[in-house]
Amino acid sequence: MEQQRKIGLRNRDVVNKEDRISELPEALLLHILSSLPTETVIATSVLSKSWKSLWKMVPNLKFDSRYHHTFSENVCRSLISHKAPVLDSLHLRIGDMSDALDVGILIGIAFARHMRKFVLKFKFLEESYVRFPSAWCSCNDTLEILKLKYFILLDFPSLVCLKSLRKLHLYHVKFKDEESVCNLLCGCPSLEDLVVHRYSTIDVPTYPIVVPSLQRLTIYDYYGEGVGGYVINAPSLRYLNIDGINGLEFCLIEKAPELVEAKISGIFEIANENILESLTSAKRLSLHLPPLKIKYPIGKIFYHLLSLELRTFSYEWWNLLSFMLDCSPKLQILKLIDPYGFARDDCPVGWEWSRPKYVPECLLFHLETFVWTRYEWQREDEKEVATYILQNARQLKKATFITKSIIPENLKKLEKRIEILNQLACEARASKSCRLVFESV
Repeated sequence: MEQQRKIGLRNRDVVNKEDRISELPEALLLHILSSLPTETVIATSVLSKSWKSLWKMVPNLKFDSRYHHTFSENVCRSLISHKAPVLDSLHLRIGDMSDALDVGILIGIAFARHMRKFVLKFKFLEESYVRFPSAWCSCNDTLEILKLKYFILLDFPSLVCLKSLRKLHLYHVKFKDEESVCNLLCGCPSLEDLVVHRYSTIDVPTYPIVVPSLQRLTIYDYYGEGVGGYVINAPSLRYLNIDGINGLEFCLIEKAPELVEAKISGIFEIANENILESLTSAKRLSLHLPPLKIKYPIGKIFYHLLSLELRTFSYEWWNLLSFMLDCSPKLQILKLIDPYGFARDDCPVGWEWSRPKYVPECLLFHLETFVWTRYEWQREDEKEVATYILQNARQLKKATFITKSIIPENLKKLEKRIEILNQLACEARASKSCRLVFESV
């Protein structure tokens, strides 16, 4: 009798637990289901009568052809059965050309569901491009985020109309021609965030980015083939990240008066570069540029610049530092960093640091924070620059030097580093309140 009572209690607990889940608000259940793979979500329909149709209201769907034997059929059936008033997001990952043949139909059904976010990713073993159905972009006022990845051909013979599109991310897609780029970007009047990753410039030598509403722009192009480049006209641009357009002919930033932050790296061989001149409105800059090849905008002042990060690996990087100190009168934060972190030869024979003729205004009145990551304590050139900053920065509050760690077994090198850093600490400092910090990584 006692055993039956215990079994009854356990069964009642199980029922109660099931009831607790089923009795949760539908909005909360849908939120939980949205974080699960779509295959799992659909499988919940067999749990009970109340769960049978719940999956049809889940606003986020994600399908991967690796887990479907009849991918197109399953996706099509799921989209048609979907009953949510708005499809918040749809992710399609397709790894087989046979499944890619029906992508136009699937996209058409999804667009009819008032889709807000669409991510399409093709991952083929062979290099075969699938044409994106441009007809579905001719008039759409619900799509807000579009991400296209790999082996997608974009052919837009006429202007698209994506009225609500705010984010557009293009990862290694291919355009039919320059006109297709213009027709896509010019047809997105609300576009704020654009990400462009490219393999080469063969498809579009001149990549025009003319977007009046654009606020964020990211360009990664590490496989430039020495031809073409980018023309950027974005009067509302606030955040710019350009990485790896080495070897191209140009990168012209025509209009960016509202720029707040820019990260520029991997630009080495461009002949007619106007990068620095176009960044004078920025408040925060991170630069990895070749000092001997870039153009210095004579007479230009970085009146708004408060934070500057420079990479110290390029040959004669200190000349770029001198220029930036001299034309950044309000600079408060200076960060120097060696991005690679492996040992270099000592400074070249005959090196000369072109110090500013006069102590820059920023050192006299504004610089408060100085950080040098992977400071090469053995190099005379870096010691010279560090000493100059300490001896002239009158408002400096904290100077941090981060060096590469040394194994305890290398006792002589460890002792030498301590000796040199102690010498730096004993150098006269313009700011009596400056706190000197040494760290290792």
